[in-house]
Amino acid sequence: MQSGNYENYHESKAHTSASFPYNTYLCTIPQDFECVPLHWHDDAEIIYIKKGNGIISVDLEDIQVSAGDIVFIVPGRLHSIRNMDGIRMEYENIIFEMDFLSSRLPEKMYSEYFAPMLSGKLDFPALISPDCCRKYADAAHFLDMADDCCRDRAPAYEIAVKGYLFCFFSAVFSDCRPAKAPKVNENVEKLKSVLMYVEEHYDDVITIDEMAALCGFSSSHFMRFFKQTMGKPFTAYLNEYRLALSAKALTDTHDPVLDIAQSCGFDNLSYFNRQFKKHYGVTPSAYRRTTVS
Repeated sequence: MQSGNYENYHESKAHTSASFPYNTYLCTIPQDFECVPLHWHDDAEIIYIKKGNGIISVDLEDIQVSAGDIVFIVPGRLHSIRNMDGIRMEYENIIFEMDFLSSRLPEKMYSEYFAPMLSGKLDFPALISPDCCRKYADAAHFLDMADDCCRDRAPAYEIAVKGYLFCFFSAVFSDCRPAKAPKVNENVEKLKSVLMYVEEHYDDVITIDEMAALCGFSSSHFMRFFKQTMGKPFTAYLNEYRLALSAKALTDTHDPVLDIAQSCGFDNLSYFNRQFKKHYGVTPSAYRRTTVS
């Protein structure tokens, strides 16, 4: 994987601007990157599949998607994206803040639809497809119209984009029913606590026992749990996370390699050099020379 793909599983980078909190961009897997690893962020996300097939995981549940399918990611939900069986998948990401759809004044629309959706009291579907959404054609059409507005950027296009986004939600909300009970996946919350801890303490010594205690598991149970949900042992994940941060620092700063290694949690420079070369195929110094113009 490219450097940065393991960075910030709780993604905090700004996808939108304060003046217009709505952004859209096209991605292709595996051409642009091998996959989008498990992460979460505070923005809402719509993943609109344009070509090919793939798998989108939402709160550790895999959803197989194909061209035309739409997946809505509620803010705060763990999700990942990968292609399937080597098939090239093109998709559009639409990222926006939920506040984009709220009003400064109390209103029935937000309190009766969006607030229950965010809290899990409304059964809003993750997958929006012709087979499971009665007004799928309308929902897809409104996203296409918003795309056209973003492409053309005619005067006052922002107003039209917001209007089409409301229309998209209206089409999907028409099929929604109150949820039987708010869905709480304890494994998701435990995993998020581990990922957040790593994000905040990657430069410290982190042990299996500490992570097991954080989850309320025994050490052996935690190791099985983490490998099953993340597809790799915790120590491998931690090492790759630190290496990704160090690779980014090598590209973005002029700091000495020793300082970067220590700031990313590697106390032994020889060990850092060996692990970096094993993962990226070159030494840290060579990586810096090839990535910094």
